[in-house]
Order: sequence, then structure tokens, then C-alpha cells
Amino acid sequence: MDLGAFSVSLAVRDLGASREFYERLGFTVFGGNADESWLMLRNGDRVIGLFQGMFERNILTFNPGWDQQARPVGEFTDVRELQRRLKEAGAEPTSEVDESGSGPGSFVLVDPDGNPVLVDQHV
Repeated sequence: MDLGAFSVSLAVRDLGASREFYERLGFTVFGGNADESWLMLRNGDRVIGLFQGMFERNILTFNPGWDQQARPVGEFTDVRELQRRLKEAGAEPTSEVDESGSGPGSFVLVDPDGNPVLVDQHV
């Protein structure tokens, strides 16, 4: 099952301090909006998001339809199909995408240790 691009979304206390820390590790900002309290950073194919005051926990994020450079891919498994397959396999989403829709959508699972897993399709 191909879930698309992967990133870690970090819930940070101080966006500026976190940005400086990750820039020291070789990450560079490629998206987001500091005025809205979020930034996306990249180091090669590794992607992290910094989010201040938006959620309580760090989130594992998958983006169907995108490659690691946040570019649309030709063929991919739609978020609604991924949700259907995972539910058939016994997963229980805490939020769901409307399976009758199309285009962008998302759902959330929580792993056994309480870590949110966001499957977020932008195309």
C-alpha cells in the first residue's frame, strides 16, 4: 500500500527557535507561513513541518498523490480507497474522509502508542 510522501509534523512551542535548530541540522524552509505559525522544511528527501499552537502531539503525515518533493505524481491510490482498505483490515479512523467525494481529503488513525497518523491528500 503506497501512502505517498512522508513527513513528520512537529508540535513546537517556539517556531523561531525550532526553525533555527533544524536549520543547523541542514534543513531549509520551502513552504508554510511563519505569520500563521507553521513552516515546512526539507533536507534532501526528508521533510518536517513545524506547527506552533496548532495541535498537541507530533503527527506522522502521509500525502497520497505527492512525491517527497511535494510534486503531484501521475498514478496514486486515492485517500478514500486507502481509508476503505484500512478499515477492511480492521483500522478505526478517528476522523474520516467522505468516501463519496473526490479530490483533496484526509483521515486520521491513532497508533497503539497514541501517535496520530494523518493521511492527507492535497490533489
